[in-house]
Amino acid sequence: MAHMQLKKSRKNKKGETIIEVLPNNVKDNPNETDAQIIERMRERFSILDEMTQASIDGVVRGMVVTGPPGVGKSYGVEKVLEKNSLFDVMAGNGTKFETVKGASSAIGLYKVLFNNANSKSVLVLDDCDTVLYDETSLNLLKAALDSCKKRTLNWNTDSALLRREGIPDMFEFQGSVIFITNLKFDNVRGKIKDHLAAIMSRCHYLDLTMDTMREKILRCQQIVADGMLNEYQFTAKEEAEILNFMLDNKDRMREISLRMVTKLADLKKSFGDEKWKRTAEVTCMRRA
Repeated sequence: MAHMQLKKSRKNKKGETIIEVLPNNVKDNPNETDAQIIERMRERFSILDEMTQASIDGVVRGMVVTGPPGVGKSYGVEKVLEKNSLFDVMAGNGTKFETVKGASSAIGLYKVLFNNANSKSVLVLDDCDTVLYDETSLNLLKAALDSCKKRTLNWNTDSALLRREGIPDMFEFQGSVIFITNLKFDNVRGKIKDHLAAIMSRCHYLDLTMDTMREKILRCQQIVADGMLNEYQFTAKEEAEILNFMLDNKDRMREISLRMVTKLADLKKSFGDEKWKRTAEVTCMRRA
């Protein structure tokens, strides 16, 4: 018997229903070792690093990065941008990086694209999923993410705001855009499906989905081993204590993610001893 697919629906600003089809429960592959899973994930995230660098270099002009919350999408992109920002300051280069997070109106998106239209600009739109539910914003995003050599953006209605800020109603966009989202485009149903398919056809699409609890836990272990918690100056034993606490309580944790690792590290740094665990039970775990 075929498994029934789960569906999650939401309303856009116009009251239209958007349906996302959730994947069926995915079982672990018992033949794949932990080391093999870590290596597979490391390879996928190294591609994210390389594609981010290619965006900075102007080779890749449009990229969508998707995956569940807290797996390190933003962390990976920001790490490469910060490294290049330091080098650019030292070398005196004029590369510009800007990250926009959260909700954005269509005219707000048009403005930020204009401000980053230079060929040495990299614009990161992180968790700006509201633009996917507005047709004007979608059309702007499709134009900005297009892989064609010349990308022209237009604002076709009169705007006193744009006039006041000296922003033209047409300009050529030469920058790079990285769009980071939790929404898996392949699973979306509804009116925006065709728009998302058009975006995927115009730019690079990197899916960092992790389907199993085992993958998420191993991802957290990998990133901690790579130095994620260095700023806390924990010993290896203390870092292991944090990971083991999350592992031992995985069925009650509100989520298994890098964000949760950071929350637990904050509590341990603040309270120490065993009190941080009691606090975590209240703030980071569901009631039994």
